[in-house]
Amino acid sequence: MAAVLLARAGREVLLLEAAERFGGGLRSGEVTLPGQVHDLGATVMAMALASPAFRELGPLKGVEFAHAPVAAAHPLDGRPAVLVHRDVRRTAAGLGRDRGAWLGTVGAAVRAGLPLVDLLLKPLGPWPARPRVFAQAARFAAAAALPATTFARAAFRTAEARALLAGMSAHSMLDLRAPVSAGYGLVLSTLAHLVGWPVVRGGSQVLADALVAELRSLGGEAVAGHRVRRLAGLDAPIVVLDVTPRQLLAMADLPAGYRRRLERYRYGPGVFKMDWALDGPVPWRDPAVASAGTVHLGGTLEEIALSEAETTAGRVSPRPYVLLVQPYAADPTRGGHTLYAYCHVPHGCGADLTDAIETQIERYAPGFRDRVLARHAMGPAALEADNPNLVGGDLGGGLTSLTQFLRRPVWSPAPWRTPLPGVFLCSSSTPPGPSVHGMGGWQAARLALRHPVR
Repeated sequence: MAAVLLARAGREVLLLEAAERFGGGLRSGEVTLPGQVHDLGATVMAMALASPAFRELGPLKGVEFAHAPVAAAHPLDGRPAVLVHRDVRRTAAGLGRDRGAWLGTVGAAVRAGLPLVDLLLKPLGPWPARPRVFAQAARFAAAAALPATTFARAAFRTAEARALLAGMSAHSMLDLRAPVSAGYGLVLSTLAHLVGWPVVRGGSQVLADALVAELRSLGGEAVAGHRVRRLAGLDAPIVVLDVTPRQLLAMADLPAGYRRRLERYRYGPGVFKMDWALDGPVPWRDPAVASAGTVHLGGTLEEIALSEAETTAGRVSPRPYVLLVQPYAADPTRGGHTLYAYCHVPHGCGADLTDAIETQIERYAPGFRDRVLARHAMGPAALEADNPNLVGGDLGGGLTSLTQFLRRPVWSPAPWRTPLPGVFLCSSSTPPGPSVHGMGGWQAARLALRHPVR
């Protein structure tokens, strides 16, 4: 994102990628069977559709977002699955007694629309002068600051609505008893109604390749397979780094105070990721789940909260919360019935969670294992080896706690700027944090364009 925006502003840009293929967390590949395309990192792109950075960028040639009939589903034992539709009222209607509560919480954020999302994705500004939006954001923040367990029990009466909020909030990779965990659930729920939870047709790699193509069309140069180990080897007035604090510490001679602050930066839990090639759709007990792009597996609020608490305490949950994506529900172009899932594990965990993940799927889809043609698994060590930004398997570039919501990676009115002249950060270790939104690059480019060019 930063490279394209700088090139559009007329700057001469050289993009260097350490891996042999561009994309980082936006890569796709054939990891199970030939011809079957799997997303190796990010797959669901709600933030890309909502992001001010991507909206400013405009349409990219060859990129099409594909939506499943249902944005997300949350199966439950012995009762119908909870379904999240684009229509907030249709979703609320499926929550019975909590219909009004969903409309009064998530629905209120939906009614506030993208101006509220813009404010949330630009926590440090710049902000337009919109008093009404600030008032809406203040009301949203009061709920978002709560632990997910607290908010779910206060706002909802049914097991269905509480479970749904828990599944959404668990994307944060936080203990659901921790402050701001509710906020992640509320934001993701809101985006499901505002913009949907699509995948990129053909795989996330298509989006990465389109960004590189856009850069080259603007006269920029892009070189893969070139790892920058020390900043001293670069001769450029502006350097924008898509790295986490650990890599920056190794790359640069930093002022002692800034170095100490980076050394205090905390990484979060890791993930154990799996991909499957299936001989047909997942055989869900509730057929309605087959239409969902994303499926949250973990049961009730209490079950999911226990699983996440065990993970953050450094223990492997025997019944983990599993985030599963059925790309074929939205995109039939990936060569077959490919399936994507991961569960949270302690930072750097070396345990094999294959059986635990597949057991959770079998819980709601008996006979699932009989559909498996091939499987591929990656734990934290393999993920970090493939992408050094995934420290200890942490997909988020750092713990997403309240204290690190703005201190990413340090307390600063402009944390994208480092103390080194002309050196900026744009990774998920900067505000607003993880996801495919491009806001780190947008903010870094905005600051870099103010920097004098020698």
